[in-house]
Amino acid sequence: MSLSTEPKLLDNSVAEDYPLSAVPKSARKPFWSLCLLLMGFSLTSTTLFAGGALGPAFSVPQLMTIIVIGNLILGCYCAALGYIASQSGLTTVLMARFSFGNVGSRWVDFIMGFTQIGWYAFTTAVVVQVLLELLGGPSEGILYVALVLFFNYAFCATAYIGYRAIDWLSRLAVPAMLVLVAISLFLAFRDFGGAASLAEPTGGMNMGAALAVVIGTFISGGTQATNWSRFADSGKSAVVATLSAFMVVNGILVFAGAFCTLVYGSEDLIKAMATQGILAGGVILLILNVWTTQDNTIYAFSVAGANMFRTHKRHAFVLGGATLALVFTLSGIYELLPQYLIFLGTVIPPVGGIIMVDFWLRHGGRFPKLSSRLPAFNWAGVIAYVVGSVVAYGTGTVGLGIGPVNGIVTAAVIYGIFCRVLR
Repeated sequence: MSLSTEPKLLDNSVAEDYPLSAVPKSARKPFWSLCLLLMGFSLTSTTLFAGGALGPAFSVPQLMTIIVIGNLILGCYCAALGYIASQSGLTTVLMARFSFGNVGSRWVDFIMGFTQIGWYAFTTAVVVQVLLELLGGPSEGILYVALVLFFNYAFCATAYIGYRAIDWLSRLAVPAMLVLVAISLFLAFRDFGGAASLAEPTGGMNMGAALAVVIGTFISGGTQATNWSRFADSGKSAVVATLSAFMVVNGILVFAGAFCTLVYGSEDLIKAMATQGILAGGVILLILNVWTTQDNTIYAFSVAGANMFRTHKRHAFVLGGATLALVFTLSGIYELLPQYLIFLGTVIPPVGGIIMVDFWLRHGGRFPKLSSRLPAFNWAGVIAYVVGSVVAYGTGTVGLGIGPVNGIVTAAVIYGIFCRVLR
Protein backbone atom coordinates (compact mmCIF):
# COMPACT_ATOMS: atom_id res chain seq x y z
CA MET A 1 0.00 0.00 0.00
CA SER A 2 2.76 2.45 0.91
CA LEU A 3 4.49 1.90 -2.43
CA SER A 4 1.36 2.88 -4.36
CA THR A 5 0.50 5.92 -2.22
CA GLU A 6 3.90 7.60 -2.07
CA PRO A 7 4.21 8.51 -5.77
CA LYS A 8 0.64 9.84 -5.71
CA LEU A 9 1.44 12.14 -2.77
CA LEU A 10 4.64 13.25 -4.49
CA ASP A 11 2.81 14.02 -7.76
CA ASN A 12 0.18 15.97 -5.83
CA SER A 13 2.86 18.04 -4.09
CA VAL A 14 4.53 18.82 -7.43
CA ALA A 15 1.23 19.86 -9.02
CA GLU A 16 0.43 22.13 -6.08
CA ASP A 17 3.91 23.77 -6.01
CA TYR A 18 5.19 22.02 -2.86
CA PRO A 19 2.99 23.76 -0.26
CA LEU A 20 4.09 21.49 2.61
CA SER A 21 7.59 20.47 1.57
CA ALA A 22 10.91 21.88 0.43
CA VAL A 23 11.33 22.55 -3.28
CA PRO A 24 13.71 19.83 -4.57
CA LYS A 25 16.81 20.78 -6.55
CA SER A 26 15.30 19.24 -9.68
CA ALA A 27 12.46 21.82 -9.59
CA ARG A 28 14.64 24.92 -9.14
CA LYS A 29 14.41 27.78 -11.64
CA PRO A 30 17.10 29.89 -13.38
CA PHE A 31 17.96 33.42 -12.36
CA TRP A 32 16.06 35.35 -15.05
CA SER A 33 12.85 33.45 -14.43
CA LEU A 34 12.97 34.26 -10.71
CA CYS A 35 14.12 37.84 -11.27
CA LEU A 36 11.25 38.76 -13.61
CA LEU A 37 8.71 37.07 -11.36
CA LEU A 38 9.85 39.01 -8.30
CA MET A 39 9.91 42.24 -10.33
CA GLY A 40 6.30 41.62 -11.31
CA PHE A 41 5.44 41.15 -7.64
CA SER A 42 7.11 44.40 -6.60
CA LEU A 43 5.58 46.47 -9.43
CA THR A 44 2.56 47.59 -7.45
CA SER A 45 0.53 50.79 -7.39
CA THR A 46 0.80 51.20 -3.60
CA THR A 47 4.48 52.02 -4.09
CA LEU A 48 3.53 54.79 -6.52
CA PHE A 49 1.18 56.28 -3.94
CA ALA A 50 3.95 56.09 -1.33
CA GLY A 51 6.21 58.07 -3.63
CA GLY A 52 3.42 60.59 -4.16
CA ALA A 53 3.21 61.17 -0.42
CA LEU A 54 6.94 61.96 -0.31
CA GLY A 55 7.23 64.19 -3.40
CA PRO A 56 5.90 67.49 -2.01
CA ALA A 57 7.59 67.11 1.38
CA PHE A 58 11.25 67.08 0.31
CA SER A 59 13.70 68.65 -2.08
CA VAL A 60 14.90 66.43 -4.95
CA PRO A 61 18.32 65.61 -3.35
CA GLN A 62 16.59 64.70 -0.06
CA LEU A 63 14.06 62.61 -1.95
CA MET A 64 16.74 60.66 -3.79
CA THR A 65 18.58 60.02 -0.52
CA ILE A 66 15.41 58.67 1.10
CA ILE A 67 14.64 56.44 -1.89
CA VAL A 68 18.17 54.97 -1.96
CA ILE A 69 18.44 54.34 1.80
CA GLY A 70 14.87 53.08 2.20
CA ASN A 71 15.04 50.65 -0.68
CA LEU A 72 18.51 49.48 0.34
CA ILE A 73 17.15 48.51 3.77
CA LEU A 74 14.07 46.89 2.22
CA GLY A 75 16.12 45.04 -0.39
CA CYS A 76 18.67 43.71 2.12
CA TYR A 77 15.93 42.43 4.44
CA CYS A 78 14.12 40.63 1.61
CA ALA A 79 17.38 39.32 0.13
CA ALA A 80 18.41 37.80 3.48
CA LEU A 81 15.11 35.92 3.66
CA GLY A 82 15.46 35.01 -0.02
CA TYR A 83 18.86 33.45 0.62
CA ILE A 84 17.47 31.36 3.49
CA ALA A 85 14.56 30.24 1.29
CA SER A 86 16.93 29.20 -1.51
CA GLN A 87 19.07 27.16 0.89
CA SER A 88 16.14 25.46 2.60
CA GLY A 89 13.58 25.36 -0.21
CA LEU A 90 10.94 26.51 2.28
CA THR A 91 8.37 29.31 2.39
CA THR A 92 8.21 31.73 5.32
CA VAL A 93 5.20 29.94 6.83
CA LEU A 94 7.05 26.61 6.74
CA MET A 95 10.18 28.14 8.30
CA ALA A 96 7.97 29.58 11.04
CA ARG A 97 7.29 26.06 12.33
CA PHE A 98 10.85 25.97 13.70
CA SER A 99 10.69 29.50 15.13
CA PHE A 100 7.18 29.38 16.64
CA GLY A 101 6.32 25.68 17.01
CA ASN A 102 3.71 23.52 15.31
CA VAL A 103 0.75 25.34 16.81
CA GLY A 104 2.38 28.74 17.29
CA SER A 105 3.23 28.98 13.58
CA ARG A 106 -0.48 29.01 12.74
CA TRP A 107 -0.64 32.62 13.92
CA VAL A 108 1.91 33.42 11.21
CA ASP A 109 -0.31 31.59 8.70
CA PHE A 110 -3.28 33.71 9.79
CA ILE A 111 -1.70 37.17 9.69
CA MET A 112 0.05 36.50 6.39
CA GLY A 113 -2.96 34.87 4.78
CA PHE A 114 -5.55 37.38 5.97
CA THR A 115 -3.39 40.37 5.08
CA GLN A 116 -2.98 39.10 1.53
CA ILE A 117 -6.65 38.26 0.96
CA GLY A 118 -7.67 41.64 2.37
CA TRP A 119 -5.37 43.49 -0.02
CA TYR A 120 -6.61 41.29 -2.86
CA ALA A 121 -10.21 42.39 -2.20
CA PHE A 122 -9.25 46.04 -1.77
CA THR A 123 -7.07 46.20 -4.89
CA THR A 124 -9.68 44.51 -7.11
CA ALA A 125 -12.23 47.14 -6.09
CA VAL A 126 -9.79 49.99 -6.66
CA VAL A 127 -8.64 48.78 -10.08
CA VAL A 128 -12.23 48.45 -11.30
CA GLN A 129 -13.10 51.93 -10.00
CA VAL A 130 -10.02 53.49 -11.65
CA LEU A 131 -10.71 51.64 -14.90
CA LEU A 132 -14.31 52.87 -14.99
CA GLU A 133 -13.16 56.41 -14.20
CA LEU A 134 -10.59 56.34 -17.00
CA LEU A 135 -13.15 55.00 -19.48
CA GLY A 136 -15.92 57.32 -18.30
CA GLY A 137 -18.22 54.55 -17.07
CA PRO A 138 -20.50 54.52 -13.99
CA SER A 139 -18.67 53.81 -10.71
CA GLU A 140 -21.41 51.45 -9.50
CA GLY A 141 -24.17 49.25 -10.86
CA ILE A 142 -24.22 46.12 -12.98
CA LEU A 143 -21.08 47.01 -14.97
CA TYR A 144 -19.10 47.50 -11.76
CA VAL A 145 -20.29 44.13 -10.41
CA ALA A 146 -19.52 42.37 -13.70
CA LEU A 147 -15.99 43.79 -13.84
CA VAL A 148 -15.30 42.93 -10.19
CA LEU A 149 -16.46 39.37 -10.84
CA PHE A 150 -14.32 39.08 -13.96
CA PHE A 151 -11.11 40.55 -12.56
CA ASN A 152 -11.49 38.80 -9.20
CA TYR A 153 -11.17 35.37 -10.82
CA ALA A 154 -9.03 36.40 -13.80
CA PHE A 155 -6.26 37.67 -11.51
CA CYS A 156 -6.13 34.35 -9.64
CA ALA A 157 -5.93 32.15 -12.76
CA THR A 158 -2.13 32.24 -12.95
CA ALA A 159 -1.84 31.67 -9.18
CA TYR A 160 -4.03 28.58 -9.53
CA ILE A 161 -1.65 27.06 -12.08
CA GLY A 162 1.39 28.05 -10.02
CA TYR A 163 4.97 29.11 -10.67
CA ARG A 164 4.94 28.16 -14.36
CA ALA A 165 2.01 30.45 -15.25
CA ILE A 166 3.16 33.37 -13.09
CA ASP A 167 6.62 33.02 -14.64
CA TRP A 168 5.26 33.38 -18.18
CA LEU A 169 3.01 36.27 -17.21
CA SER A 170 6.01 38.06 -15.68
CA ARG A 171 8.14 37.49 -18.79
CA LEU A 172 5.53 39.27 -20.88
CA ALA A 173 4.29 41.85 -18.37
CA VAL A 174 7.44 43.12 -16.65
CA PRO A 175 9.27 44.36 -19.79
CA ALA A 176 6.02 45.92 -21.04
CA MET A 177 5.43 47.70 -17.72
CA LEU A 178 9.00 48.98 -17.47
CA VAL A 179 8.80 50.36 -21.03
CA LEU A 180 5.48 52.11 -20.26
CA VAL A 181 6.89 53.61 -17.03
CA ALA A 182 9.99 54.78 -18.92
CA ILE A 183 7.86 56.43 -21.64
CA SER A 184 5.71 58.16 -19.03
CA LEU A 185 8.76 59.42 -17.11
CA PHE A 186 10.28 60.68 -20.37
CA LEU A 187 7.10 62.65 -21.10
CA ALA A 188 7.05 63.92 -17.51
CA PHE A 189 10.62 65.20 -17.86
CA ARG A 190 9.53 66.87 -21.10
CA ASP A 191 6.65 68.59 -19.31
CA PHE A 192 8.79 69.45 -16.31
CA GLY A 193 9.38 73.20 -16.12
CA GLY A 194 12.76 72.88 -14.42
CA ALA A 195 13.85 73.73 -10.89
CA ALA A 196 12.03 77.07 -11.00
CA SER A 197 8.67 75.32 -11.30
CA LEU A 198 9.21 73.31 -8.14
CA ALA A 199 7.23 74.34 -5.12
CA GLU A 200 9.13 74.80 -1.89
CA PRO A 201 9.22 71.52 0.06
CA THR A 202 6.48 71.49 2.70
CA GLY A 203 8.68 69.75 5.24
CA GLY A 204 5.53 68.06 6.53
CA MET A 205 7.36 64.78 7.06
CA ASN A 206 10.63 64.00 8.80
CA MET A 207 13.29 61.67 7.42
CA GLY A 208 12.36 58.77 9.73
CA ALA A 209 8.70 58.93 8.74
CA ALA A 210 9.64 59.08 5.06
CA LEU A 211 11.88 56.02 5.36
CA ALA A 212 9.06 54.23 7.19
CA VAL A 213 6.76 54.96 4.23
CA VAL A 214 9.28 53.68 1.66
CA ILE A 215 10.07 50.53 3.64
CA GLY A 216 6.60 49.92 5.03
CA THR A 217 4.81 49.91 1.68
CA PHE A 218 6.18 46.50 0.76
CA ILE A 219 7.99 44.97 3.70
CA SER A 220 4.93 42.84 4.48
CA GLY A 221 4.91 41.47 0.93
CA GLY A 222 8.69 41.14 0.97
CA THR A 223 8.47 38.86 4.01
CA GLN A 224 6.47 36.48 1.82
CA ALA A 225 8.66 36.74 -1.28
CA THR A 226 10.17 33.43 -0.12
CA ASN A 227 7.22 31.80 -1.93
CA TRP A 228 9.33 32.42 -5.04
CA SER A 229 12.94 32.66 -3.86
CA ARG A 230 12.66 29.06 -2.58
CA PHE A 231 12.73 28.09 -6.28
CA ALA A 232 16.15 29.75 -6.83
CA ASP A 233 18.85 27.48 -8.21
CA SER A 234 21.47 29.11 -5.96
CA GLY A 235 21.80 31.50 -3.04
CA LYS A 236 23.43 34.08 -5.34
CA SER A 237 20.47 33.96 -7.74
CA ALA A 238 18.03 34.47 -4.87
CA VAL A 239 19.93 37.45 -3.44
CA VAL A 240 20.53 39.27 -6.75
CA ALA A 241 16.97 38.64 -8.01
CA THR A 242 15.46 39.88 -4.75
CA LEU A 243 17.66 42.98 -4.67
CA SER A 244 16.75 43.72 -8.29
CA ALA A 245 13.05 43.62 -7.43
CA PHE A 246 12.87 45.17 -3.98
CA MET A 247 15.69 47.68 -4.24
CA VAL A 248 15.92 48.72 -7.91
CA VAL A 249 12.37 48.29 -9.28
CA ASN A 250 10.68 49.36 -6.06
CA GLY A 251 12.94 52.43 -5.98
CA ILE A 252 12.02 53.34 -9.57
CA LEU A 253 8.33 53.19 -8.68
CA VAL A 254 8.76 55.36 -5.59
CA PHE A 255 10.59 57.93 -7.72
CA ALA A 256 7.92 57.74 -10.46
CA GLY A 257 5.15 58.39 -7.94
CA ALA A 258 7.06 61.31 -6.39
CA PHE A 259 7.99 62.87 -9.72
CA CYS A 260 4.46 62.58 -11.16
CA THR A 261 3.19 64.41 -8.09
CA LEU A 262 5.69 67.21 -8.63
CA VAL A 263 4.86 67.56 -12.35
CA TYR A 264 1.14 66.76 -12.54
CA GLY A 265 -0.04 67.18 -8.95
CA SER A 266 -1.11 63.54 -8.72
CA GLU A 267 0.77 60.48 -7.51
CA ASP A 268 -1.40 58.28 -9.73
CA LEU A 269 0.86 57.37 -12.67
CA ILE A 270 -2.09 55.94 -14.59
CA LYS A 271 -3.99 59.25 -14.50
CA ALA A 272 -0.76 61.04 -15.35
CA MET A 273 -0.46 58.86 -18.46
CA ALA A 274 -4.01 59.85 -19.44
CA THR A 275 -2.96 63.50 -19.08
CA GLN A 276 0.08 62.76 -21.27
CA GLY A 277 -2.20 61.45 -24.03
CA ILE A 278 -1.29 57.78 -23.65
CA LEU A 279 -4.49 56.54 -22.03
CA ALA A 280 -4.29 53.13 -23.75
CA GLY A 281 -0.83 52.61 -22.26
CA GLY A 282 -2.17 53.65 -18.87
CA VAL A 283 -4.96 51.07 -19.04
CA ILE A 284 -2.50 48.34 -20.09
CA LEU A 285 -0.10 49.35 -17.30
CA LEU A 286 -2.94 49.37 -14.77
CA ILE A 287 -4.10 45.84 -15.62
CA LEU A 288 -0.61 44.32 -15.86
CA ASN A 289 0.55 46.16 -12.74
CA VAL A 290 -2.33 44.79 -10.69
CA TRP A 291 -2.34 41.31 -12.21
CA THR A 292 1.34 40.58 -11.51
CA THR A 293 0.84 41.60 -7.88
CA GLN A 294 -2.61 40.09 -7.34
CA ASP A 295 -1.65 36.59 -8.45
CA ASN A 296 1.32 36.67 -6.05
CA THR A 297 -1.03 37.90 -3.33
CA ILE A 298 -3.59 35.12 -3.72
CA TYR A 299 -0.75 32.58 -4.11
CA ALA A 300 0.65 33.70 -0.73
CA PHE A 301 -2.82 33.23 0.80
CA SER A 302 -3.03 29.71 -0.62
CA VAL A 303 0.41 28.76 0.74
CA ALA A 304 -0.46 30.09 4.21
CA GLY A 305 -3.84 28.31 4.16
CA ALA A 306 -2.32 25.01 3.07
CA ASN A 307 0.20 25.19 5.92
CA MET A 308 -2.41 26.19 8.50
CA PHE A 309 -4.58 23.18 7.70
CA ARG A 310 -1.64 20.91 6.79
CA THR A 311 -3.05 20.01 3.39
CA HIS A 312 -1.48 19.81 -0.07
CA LYS A 313 -4.63 21.24 -1.69
CA ARG A 314 -3.28 24.70 -2.44
CA HIS A 315 -5.56 25.05 -5.48
CA ALA A 316 -8.62 24.90 -3.23
CA PHE A 317 -7.31 27.84 -1.19
CA VAL A 318 -6.73 29.90 -4.36
CA LEU A 319 -10.38 29.51 -5.37
CA GLY A 320 -11.66 29.78 -1.80
CA GLY A 321 -9.58 32.88 -1.13
CA ALA A 322 -10.73 34.54 -4.36
CA THR A 323 -14.36 33.83 -3.43
CA LEU A 324 -13.85 35.28 0.06
CA ALA A 325 -12.23 38.35 -1.49
CA LEU A 326 -15.21 38.68 -3.85
CA VAL A 327 -17.56 38.79 -0.86
CA PHE A 328 -15.38 41.48 0.79
CA THR A 329 -15.35 43.55 -2.39
CA LEU A 330 -19.04 43.38 -3.31
CA SER A 331 -20.21 43.88 0.28
CA GLY A 332 -18.20 47.10 0.54
CA ILE A 333 -16.39 45.84 3.65
CA TYR A 334 -13.09 46.31 1.80
CA GLU A 335 -13.35 50.03 2.60
CA LEU A 336 -12.85 49.21 6.28
CA LEU A 337 -9.81 47.01 5.68
CA PRO A 338 -6.83 49.30 4.87
CA GLN A 339 -6.07 50.54 8.40
CA TYR A 340 -6.44 47.03 9.83
CA LEU A 341 -4.27 45.60 7.07
CA ILE A 342 -1.62 48.28 7.63
CA PHE A 343 -1.60 47.26 11.30
CA LEU A 344 -1.10 43.62 10.33
CA GLY A 345 1.63 44.73 7.93
CA THR A 346 3.40 46.33 10.88
CA VAL A 347 3.36 43.14 12.93
CA ILE A 348 4.47 40.82 10.11
CA PRO A 349 8.14 41.91 9.67
CA PRO A 350 9.28 40.73 13.16
CA VAL A 351 8.60 37.20 11.88
CA GLY A 352 11.39 37.69 9.34
CA GLY A 353 13.87 38.85 11.98
CA ILE A 354 13.17 35.79 14.13
CA ILE A 355 13.50 33.40 11.18
CA MET A 356 16.91 34.85 10.27
CA VAL A 357 18.26 34.33 13.79
CA ASP A 358 16.65 30.88 13.96
CA PHE A 359 18.36 29.82 10.72
CA TRP A 360 21.84 31.23 11.29
CA LEU A 361 22.25 31.21 15.07
CA ARG A 362 20.06 28.40 16.36
CA HIS A 363 20.38 25.94 13.45
CA GLY A 364 23.79 26.94 12.10
CA GLY A 365 22.59 27.71 8.58
CA ARG A 366 20.61 24.52 8.03
CA PHE A 367 17.03 23.83 9.08
CA PRO A 368 16.14 20.32 10.25
CA LYS A 369 13.61 18.27 8.29
CA LEU A 370 9.98 19.33 8.50
CA SER A 371 9.19 15.82 9.68
CA SER A 372 11.30 16.44 12.82
CA ARG A 373 9.41 16.40 16.10
CA LEU A 374 8.60 19.99 17.03
CA PRO A 375 6.97 21.45 20.17
CA ALA A 376 3.50 22.96 19.96
CA PHE A 377 4.98 26.34 20.90
CA ASN A 378 8.51 27.68 20.70
CA TRP A 379 8.03 30.20 23.50
CA ALA A 380 11.29 31.98 22.76
CA GLY A 381 9.95 32.84 19.30
CA VAL A 382 6.48 33.71 20.56
CA ILE A 383 7.75 36.10 23.25
CA ALA A 384 10.30 37.72 20.92
CA TYR A 385 7.58 38.21 18.32
CA VAL A 386 5.10 39.81 20.74
CA VAL A 387 7.70 42.26 22.05
CA GLY A 388 8.96 43.05 18.53
CA SER A 389 5.42 43.69 17.27
CA VAL A 390 4.62 46.01 20.18
CA VAL A 391 7.83 47.96 19.53
CA ALA A 392 7.11 48.12 15.78
CA TYR A 393 3.58 49.41 16.28
CA GLY A 394 4.41 51.73 19.19
CA THR A 395 7.44 53.40 17.63
CA GLY A 396 5.71 53.61 14.24
CA THR A 397 2.69 55.35 15.77
CA VAL A 398 4.72 58.09 17.46
CA GLY A 399 7.19 58.44 14.58
CA LEU A 400 10.18 57.20 16.58
CA GLY A 401 12.47 55.69 13.96
CA ILE A 402 11.19 53.19 11.38
CA GLY A 403 8.50 51.06 13.01
CA PRO A 404 8.87 47.84 10.94
CA VAL A 405 12.68 47.95 11.16
CA ASN A 406 12.52 48.55 14.93
CA GLY A 407 10.28 45.50 15.20
CA ILE A 408 12.62 43.31 13.16
CA VAL A 409 15.71 44.29 15.15
CA THR A 410 13.97 43.99 18.54
CA ALA A 411 12.52 40.56 17.78
CA ALA A 412 15.83 39.30 16.35
CA VAL A 413 17.88 40.49 19.36
CA ILE A 414 15.46 39.05 21.93
CA TYR A 415 15.23 35.73 20.11
CA GLY A 416 19.01 35.60 19.78
CA ILE A 417 19.40 36.15 23.54
CA PHE A 418 16.87 33.41 24.26
CA CYS A 419 18.71 31.04 21.92
CA ARG A 420 21.97 31.63 23.79
CA VAL A 421 20.53 31.54 27.30
CA LEU A 422 18.16 28.61 26.80
CA ARG A 423 20.51 26.51 24.68
